[in-house]
Amino acid sequence: MNDETTDLTTGLVIGDDGLARPPWAARDPLLRDYYDTEWGMPVRDEQGLFERLSLEAFQSGLSWATILRKRPAFRAAFAGFDPDLVAAYDESDVERLLADPGIVRNRRKIEATVTNARATVALRAEGGLAELIWSHRPAVTPAPRSHAEVPTTSPESVALSKALKRQGFTFVGPTTAFALMEAVGVVDTHLVGSHRRGSSGVWS
Repeated sequence: MNDETTDLTTGLVIGDDGLARPPWAARDPLLRDYYDTEWGMPVRDEQGLFERLSLEAFQSGLSWATILRKRPAFRAAFAGFDPDLVAAYDESDVERLLADPGIVRNRRKIEATVTNARATVALRAEGGLAELIWSHRPAVTPAPRSHAEVPTTSPESVALSKALKRQGFTFVGPTTAFALMEAVGVVDTHLVGSHRRGSSGVWS
């Protein structure tokens, strides 16, 4: 039985629990749980940020649902996204991962994950990945009232992309950087009216 309704002005879907969510998070149970419990909540630890950065890179050109369903396999393939362990991967590991049906078998993205692990380890000498990412928090977060108003980049995501590339990271364009900032709470792009708006505690 489907008891949901859609607000035609904002596009928010009111679920059978009475809570408002964007369409992408309203129907698929996996995406709904991710939206309700994780997306947009602050992540400030190196390993957690390396994982999100890696998954956002793998998501490029694909749906987030695809990546989320493969997340357990990604974690197994990349040693729980421990940067030190992934940084030690060599060509034999790349070949092994290219044969792993559980993940996205894209050589450039796999090699980028290894490269980014090494960059993450090297960045510790300059304050670390968390400091770099969170230093690009804007003074004001967006306040979109509909999906059409949700930005896909920002001046800060452009700057973060450039800063990451200077440190040796790859597959970190401005759109990927912005998606990362959304996912880990650096910005809050929950729609005004969503039950999750302001829930991160970063933005009152």
